[in-house]
Amino acid sequence: MRASPSDFSDFPLDQKIDTLYQQGTFVTSIRYYRYKINLYLLHDFYVEVFVNHKRGEVEKIGLLDMGHSRIKFYCDQVRLALNF
Repeated sequence: MRASPSDFSDFPLDQKIDTLYQQGTFVTSIRYYRYKINLYLLHDFYVEVFVNHKRGEVEKIGLLDMGHSRIKFYCDQVRLALNF
């Protein structure tokens, strides 16, 4: 099943993890405060996975906010396809 961004946002955490594992493509990762954030491309939208690297656990998974200043850290590493 191909999830839309709003469908994906409504999934419980374990379903988000399964969906990313099965259908997502890893793009890059950054360090951001206490997190290692893994960026994935899922169909035609980007998803961030916030990993607390000290605890070794996923704390949050959400859609990439294109207006957030974090986007600069990703763009320093890779060219993001922003228009599909």
